[in-house]
Amino acid sequence: MSRHAKVARPSMVAVVLGTALSAFGTSSAAVAEAPGTLRAVADMSRYCTTCWRNARLSPDCWCDCTQEVLQRMLERVTPAAWRYALKDDGNERREFLRAIDTVKKRSLRQRRPVGIPLESFADRNNLHEQKLADDRDSVDRAAAELLSERQQRIVRLSMEGWSVNEIAKELKTGPERVSDEKYKAIRKLREHFEIG
Repeated sequence: MSRHAKVARPSMVAVVLGTALSAFGTSSAAVAEAPGTLRAVADMSRYCTTCWRNARLSPDCWCDCTQEVLQRMLERVTPAAWRYALKDDGNERREFLRAIDTVKKRSLRQRRPVGIPLESFADRNNLHEQKLADDRDSVDRAAAELLSERQQRIVRLSMEGWSVNEIAKELKTGPERVSDEKYKAIRKLREHFEIG
């Protein structure tokens, strides 16, 4: 037998077993009447389906994953011993669980996120700075509509971090006047943005 035939045979047997299982059905009555190996295949298939569901794999790939597990089992365990795959802690069970784990990990690695916006990967500091810039633009637009030129300038300087005393010196007026104008301007803006 050629090397290619040896490799292709477990794949073909796994496909045939999977197809036969699908045609045969996995109802409990049908499985109870099935011969030993076919019953073992049905039991292992149900076990695999539960594993794929728990791993949150797409139901579209469950059949392929189960067939891959069956192929791996054919390579490592004789079909006559498959009935022990779900019993006790023997070599058959370890091989079965190892095959499931291998297929599950491969399937999870292949799963690619789709449609994730680039902003999801953006630097959080940049996002914060962008939000601050957007907030400042909103305040500037509202200030242009609601406030006097003097109040707009006081608010703008305050947003840039100037203290009341520094603004008073810049505007050549007293700090009390600046504080009063700032208070009135902020009150108008709060009412506009409905900030309590």
